[in-house]
Amino acid sequence: MFIFRVDSLRMTDQKKYTLTVGITLVIANMIGTGVFTSLGYQVEPIPSGFAILVLWAVGGVVALSGAFTYAEISTTLQKSGGEYNYLGKIFHPAFGFAGGWMSLLVGFAGAISAVALAIGEYSSTFLGISNKVVAIAAIVLVSAVHWFGVKTGGRVQNLLTSLKLLLILFFCIAPFFVAESNTSGISFMPKAGDFDLILSASFAVSLVYVVYAYTGWNAVAYIAGNLENPTKNLPRSLIIGTLTVTIVYLSLNAMFLYSAPMEELNGKNDIGNVVAFKLFGDKVGLVFSSLFSVALLSTLSAMTIAGPRVLEAMGDDYPRLKVMATKNKFDMPYLAILVQAGWSIFLVLVSSFKEIIQYISISLSIFSMATVLGIFVLRRKYPKEKRPFQIPFYPLPPILFTVCTCWMIYYVTVNDPKIILYSLGTVVPGIIIYFVVSKK
Repeated sequence: MFIFRVDSLRMTDQKKYTLTVGITLVIANMIGTGVFTSLGYQVEPIPSGFAILVLWAVGGVVALSGAFTYAEISTTLQKSGGEYNYLGKIFHPAFGFAGGWMSLLVGFAGAISAVALAIGEYSSTFLGISNKVVAIAAIVLVSAVHWFGVKTGGRVQNLLTSLKLLLILFFCIAPFFVAESNTSGISFMPKAGDFDLILSASFAVSLVYVVYAYTGWNAVAYIAGNLENPTKNLPRSLIIGTLTVTIVYLSLNAMFLYSAPMEELNGKNDIGNVVAFKLFGDKVGLVFSSLFSVALLSTLSAMTIAGPRVLEAMGDDYPRLKVMATKNKFDMPYLAILVQAGWSIFLVLVSSFKEIIQYISISLSIFSMATVLGIFVLRRKYPKEKRPFQIPFYPLPPILFTVCTCWMIYYVTVNDPKIILYSLGTVVPGIIIYFVVSKK
């Protein structure tokens, strides 16, 4: 009997992600294409080093506010699925289904396609292969890795995230050891006109790219049911991961601005390549292009861990989608992995990188904001003793998150109305499917 219990415990542990994996999942989801591409779309409308760093700091505060709020919601409703589970439990199953639908199509598949295209952009420099071919190969490779279970995927995730963080750390300090690395002449001190920039419509629209870069702060919420000791490890993963990334983003963007003039960064998708070639020359720059490609696999891998859990949760709740919860011998929802990979590949083939970023940022912000607002309903439904984690400085974090998100959505809608129409157009099929699959 004793031997059986030990074996059972080992088997259970093999099906749960550790705190370390939870933290690296958040970090890897967040540190991806956004920080290595977004600056190229910010230097023209916000030509100020101080204002750009404030922009990234605002993004960090918004993400941290969301992380605190999600920590209370996720520890109260301990189940995998993210917004699908939270919105369904707090408001209505139809709202939750729409949130899960958007997470699947946009939050994960859309983000995976953007990351894959960025990997192709970086690697095409030295491989000489079409960026879309590389992107599709990356999606197939990472999906295959996670086919083989939690432990295999977790080890690969930790390895890739460690490589990414080491690369970023090197880049943050390298300019100070390279002669004449400050060729941009940038200043990070506030100057006349900076505060007008911070309050401008350009700042709000540029926040779209920052929000995209911070997307993923809620990643571990999607595997709440697959995390060891979620009551403690969920809030720790969310908060430690988000704080770490905020510090990294401020350091990395300061280094980019310090190392290359704004006109050379303007409109570029491969900011890392521009800076690497600027600092080290062509030959060493090619080496860094390959390293950036491998490091970005960490983000793609993290999304491949979290995304299929949404479809799996839907399969558990709706008999007509039950097939999506089917698992292979490694206890992985393999059909959900295949569906996500297939849709991601389709988006790679039909979309551009910039279109995907704008679409993702607005679509996800709407449902993240709805979830954050759900904290006010959750607190009425669940007494304090059933909420293991309480938001510090409540209600400031959810209010701050909501105000900043509404500000961004308003200016983006005024600037380009079709983005919000695309987002709303994606929700409608999800609601129709809900009423079909929810029939007894």
